[in-house]
Amino acid sequence: MKAKTADKIATAVIYGIAGSVALVLAAMLAFILVRGLPHLSWHFLTAQARSFEAGGGIGIQLFNSFYLLILAMLISFPIALGAAIYLNEYAKPTVWTSMVRTAIEVMSSLPSVVVGLFGFLIFVVKLKLGFSIISGAIALTFFNLPILTRSIETSLSQIPNLQREAGAALGLSRFETVIHIILPAAVPSIVTGVVISAGRVFGEAAALIFTAGQSAPSLDFGDWNPFNLASPLSPFRPAETLAVHIWKINSEGIMPDLSLVSAGASAVLIIVVLLFNFSARRLGTLLYKKLTKS
Repeated sequence: MKAKTADKIATAVIYGIAGSVALVLAAMLAFILVRGLPHLSWHFLTAQARSFEAGGGIGIQLFNSFYLLILAMLISFPIALGAAIYLNEYAKPTVWTSMVRTAIEVMSSLPSVVVGLFGFLIFVVKLKLGFSIISGAIALTFFNLPILTRSIETSLSQIPNLQREAGAALGLSRFETVIHIILPAAVPSIVTGVVISAGRVFGEAAALIFTAGQSAPSLDFGDWNPFNLASPLSPFRPAETLAVHIWKINSEGIMPDLSLVSAGASAVLIIVVLLFNFSARRLGTLLYKKLTKS
């Protein structure tokens, strides 16, 4: 067989595999959206869920998902950013650095159920935080931290060393070079990684079943005191997220419109994750132009 013929066959096979994966993904998304979009309404997005009656919504679960996501990112992003800067800009190839990288690789491959059980034993039981948003946020930090660290480190490593040398030539310290030159240049890739990881965290369920809980108590949206358990801002209350709600109603739900609620909630989850992914690159470009004045 001639080399050109073999190359064409290999190229066709690769395109076929890629097309098959894209087709399966498109079919899954179409199936979920076609079933769920007709059931979406303002009432469905804001109303409280019902356990025994029809006509419930996902308002509290949707709020819990965003609130828990924000807390998890506020905890994990500064740690991941500092770790990535250290590993890429300061760390030398030593045994300690190799151990840190190995630990990151191991943590990134942990199943979410294992992270959830770890969070349950440590935060819910040992530290007596109970099933709460703060327990779920810390557990999601362990789940998200290695992936976020690797993403930011990769973004920093893609910046040419010429820019670091230019900062040193201008008399800047290494820290000033990182803050004023390297980070602004890496912003598009960093933001893309952060937003995509946020979408992954938003759809997480297994780790939250054992930490944030499976109940969604009624909230008083007129009470913004975070120390009151009825307040939506309280980090010490149990919080059933949207992904957990979908799992729960499909496993033990008994409401008459169970299939409609499940389809609508699944469509909302897919739409939010897609928005995270589609907005990542656009947001990164806007921040890059603002920080670099270009």
